[in-house]
Amino acid sequence: MMLIINSLTGQTLGKPQPADNPNLGGESIWSRACASSTFNDFYVSFNWTPPLVGSDNEFILELSDANGSFTTPTELTRRSDANAMFTVEFSFALPPETQGESYRFRVRSTSPAATSPPSDTFPMYYLDFVGASFINEVGETGIPGSIQICDGSSITLTPYNITNSDIYQYNWYRSATLLSEKSKELTVSEAGIYFVEIDYGDCTGSANTLSNTIEVNVGTSQGIAINMPTKTTLCSGESVTLSANISGQGFDYTWLKDGTIVNGPTTDASTFTVDASSSGFEGDYQVEISGSDVCVERSNTVTINNADDFTVTLNNPETLVLLPGRSTTLTVNTTANSPQYQWYRNGVLLPGETNNTLTTSNDGSYFARITQTGGACSSTTKDSATTSIKIPTDYAIQVNYGSDYNSCELSSVNLEISEIQAITTDGDRVDVTTEMGSEFTYQWFRDDNLISGETNTILLVADESNNGNFKLTATLDAENYNSNTLPVQLRTSQTVSISTDIAVICEGAPSATISASLDLTGLTFQWFRDNTALPATTNSLTVDTAGNYTLSVEINGCQITSNAIQINDFDDSLSVLDVESPVVIIEGESTTLNAFGADEYQWYDAENNLIGTGASITLTEQGDYSVLATIGLCQVLQNISIEYRDTFLVPNVVTANGDGINDLWTLPNTFSKDDAIRVIIYNEQGEEVLNQTNYQNNWPESSVAFARNNQIFYYKIKNSLETLKQGTITVIR
Repeated sequence: MMLIINSLTGQTLGKPQPADNPNLGGESIWSRACASSTFNDFYVSFNWTPPLVGSDNEFILELSDANGSFTTPTELTRRSDANAMFTVEFSFALPPETQGESYRFRVRSTSPAATSPPSDTFPMYYLDFVGASFINEVGETGIPGSIQICDGSSITLTPYNITNSDIYQYNWYRSATLLSEKSKELTVSEAGIYFVEIDYGDCTGSANTLSNTIEVNVGTSQGIAINMPTKTTLCSGESVTLSANISGQGFDYTWLKDGTIVNGPTTDASTFTVDASSSGFEGDYQVEISGSDVCVERSNTVTINNADDFTVTLNNPETLVLLPGRSTTLTVNTTANSPQYQWYRNGVLLPGETNNTLTTSNDGSYFARITQTGGACSSTTKDSATTSIKIPTDYAIQVNYGSDYNSCELSSVNLEISEIQAITTDGDRVDVTTEMGSEFTYQWFRDDNLISGETNTILLVADESNNGNFKLTATLDAENYNSNTLPVQLRTSQTVSISTDIAVICEGAPSATISASLDLTGLTFQWFRDNTALPATTNSLTVDTAGNYTLSVEINGCQITSNAIQINDFDDSLSVLDVESPVVIIEGESTTLNAFGADEYQWYDAENNLIGTGASITLTEQGDYSVLATIGLCQVLQNISIEYRDTFLVPNVVTANGDGINDLWTLPNTFSKDDAIRVIIYNEQGEEVLNQTNYQNNWPESSVAFARNNQIFYYKIKNSLETLKQGTITVIR
């Protein structure tokens, strides 16, 4: 078997470059990537050099972080259909989190593993907010046009219509001058015209996020304040008038409660009346003034309280389960002055129950009514929240896995109570796990058999031999309540492996046999090739097709999968020599040939005599040799010749008389039969009579072409870089 031997070099992956988008008209090679929800389609290309990659190879395009680092690269796309292309294009989309000026690409191949140099750096932004932004003071919306502030004070501007505004950087401008601030908020104390845009670097203009403008004016402070009123705590029906310390100067007054406008702006409205007859009158009051030549200024805060406002807190859950024959105590707390208490059941007054606690053994709906009898305002009444007391008639016990559970995945698992529900006379279900969990006694069962000693609320199942169906019985007052059933199937500790006697198969050689480490008799199992089930039902598998083989076996209810065995078709390129034929040596010296990739080697001379059996052989004689490489049960024969280096010069005389002696111009093998060497011959007039590479020592082809007995020709012998030899040839006929 003859094998053409090529020199081996590793694949070289070129640096990725931006490429033209075939979906766009004209030339569209990009220098910056500005993506959005309406456009996110970019192309890059790269070149690579042979030898060829593996048939299972994938080329993977990766993106660096915003600083050009590939510590944690992002995979953009991959191609498995480009293994025969030396120029590969990728189409990709930018991930939505892409924001930066210095992104780079690289390409990885998987078979063999190799990585390209990184690309140049590029600005790349995903413009997830596109369109005009709007700015105002923090907490405000709308477009004010202008804002007036006091000398020495400041306001904070921010965009209010940008979703996830914290993730961006911004360009702030004052009167068209770019400011240094990059965050979403800008504190302003100087007059000027302000606006903002999202900083998308080189892609900023593509997003059109420029905001409205706000003119900020700086005015003089008047020192506005609210005079302290006669009272700040009001009873129902009372009122108090708040008055500003500045009046009668034509200013506009805006009154606010808890930051919300309740009156104005109204000219010269320097007073405001708080009426306790209005619900929700209590709160923090301020006044704000504005006007010509003054700044917008807000006063101090005056707090108005509700004297009738006291709290009532019921210290019990909304629903309370009470065991038959037992009692419970309800408790209420209040901040009322000199409170009086009265308890109610199902809306009916309970005579004599006038304390802040109530002990009862009856079901029903309970609340307490509290009357404030002391302080500025008296006879104010409030009711507590309601507690519903229910008597259970049954219980539902729910158990669950203590962690995420999937059959045959865990080696141990906890089972535990997840909830105890009390079922009341009206059919309601109430979670009483916390309140009543300690009232029960417990017993665990597996497959309806009592598990000795397992009487806690948690059960650890830690051995595959204990697989089964589990439930818990909870006992209260001699009554048993059974839980739901939980199946447990822990993974088996047993393993299965497969092995083969032959990893490479070829025509005419015996098939490979794949064997299992377990006796599969009586077990349910399945052989697979390349994840496809095979019909085989035996302990071992006879293989004459290449592929990836595995075995799946069911043991104790769980499927276990073996290791994978790769069976390959024989490829005569698996065994190669480290040199090309012919090998030229100087007579009297030696050369060592090295073969690799096979299991065994046999070296032969031209007469088929065995001259060596190792991976290397040293030769001193010219001639034809071969090596028979054995891989498994397959063999490949490779031929190579040894030639002595020429020691004679280029001849300058040819006797083309047809006698078979010196009829042809014969060059040393340094210059002949070589595609990289060009031989050119000129006649006396300078005309080319021969110009070829891979010269076969066959000129002149006939003596008939010569007009006279002695004729002179000129020659040049060249490679791609220089002239190696030149001179004359005398042809004697």
